[in-house]
Amino acid sequence: MSAALPAGDAGIRPAADTVLEVEGLFKHFPLPRGLLGALLGRPGRVVHAVDGVSFTLARGEILALVGESGCGKTTTALALMGLQPASAGSIRFNGQDVTHLSEHPGGVPRAMVAALDGAAYRREPSVAPALTLKRLRRQIQMVFQDPYESLNPRATVYEAVAEPLEVHGLEQDRESRLNRVRGALEDAGLKPAQAYLNRLPHELSGGQRQRVVIAGALVLEPSLLIADEPVSMLDVSIRAELLNLLDELRSRRGISILYITHDLGTAACFTDRIAVMYLGRIVEIGPTRRVLADPQHPYTRALLSVVPVPNPRLRRTRQILGGETPNPIDLPRGCRFRPRCPVAVERCAEVDPSLTPLGDGHEAACLLLDGARLLNSA
Repeated sequence: MSAALPAGDAGIRPAADTVLEVEGLFKHFPLPRGLLGALLGRPGRVVHAVDGVSFTLARGEILALVGESGCGKTTTALALMGLQPASAGSIRFNGQDVTHLSEHPGGVPRAMVAALDGAAYRREPSVAPALTLKRLRRQIQMVFQDPYESLNPRATVYEAVAEPLEVHGLEQDRESRLNRVRGALEDAGLKPAQAYLNRLPHELSGGQRQRVVIAGALVLEPSLLIADEPVSMLDVSIRAELLNLLDELRSRRGISILYITHDLGTAACFTDRIAVMYLGRIVEIGPTRRVLADPQHPYTRALLSVVPVPNPRLRRTRQILGGETPNPIDLPRGCRFRPRCPVAVERCAEVDPSLTPLGDGHEAACLLLDGARLLNSA
């Protein structure tokens, strides 16, 4: 796997440099009980989409959130953006709790609003949370998976990229707004920007559309970018270009990036740390080089075994997981990976493991960890 590893590890950054702190995040979707269930007083059932996720993201760091479809990656991202309200847990951005911001009028300290813009903490009269959430979204932007659905087919590239400035009331002067749009387009790799301003989405390739979407996020100059499967719908030939672009943006603008993907191969190219998610939980997290070179959870090992490697001498024996992912409504007892785990033991049905520290920021949740490393029976 050495050929697929990144050049180096980001290491552990000091807490003062932390942009995002997520602690015990839950997102459950209640199911309707029906008339009979309500009359009989049956307890409501929920979909455990996100079930106790915790992680931090440092300034200028790229963290990959990896897992199969349906494991809760995108729901986690939507909760961070405030597009899905969290059921429990806390989300702190630049030291401020932003878990329960609302679109509706109410009252929160103006100091929170000031902190989101990087100003000093001040005790002042309250303001409506809608303004706070709006300012939060100036600092956290999201790039969605499908560039074909992300753009209005009737809006030009200029209109698509300038729209966030209009929504947030920035750059009222047309010339300054035009310059800011041009800068965002060129930072996204569309050069010269003037050649793209009046084009419509159908005149662009898939890669160019995704660059326009990225420019629309960059135009607000955010400090955190959430990229949800940004290259999964693009040709393999241009995926590397987009990944290199994200890495360059991190270096040039100091943006923190949460990169959501199902592909450990792309995560290996440019991320600093990897968090492996299964059925609503993080089962392994650590520096990219360490996790890929020495995976400690059976699920991580299975994902890594199917990553294509150019050198046949470095290929691993494929581990094909049996069965289907358990129903997120009726979770299995004990370890939720147990029904598919190739090394499960009887105790796995009784104990739900928590993350075990393994040193240097590497953690994994498995009962077979003997205090240091996973038993080699995997």
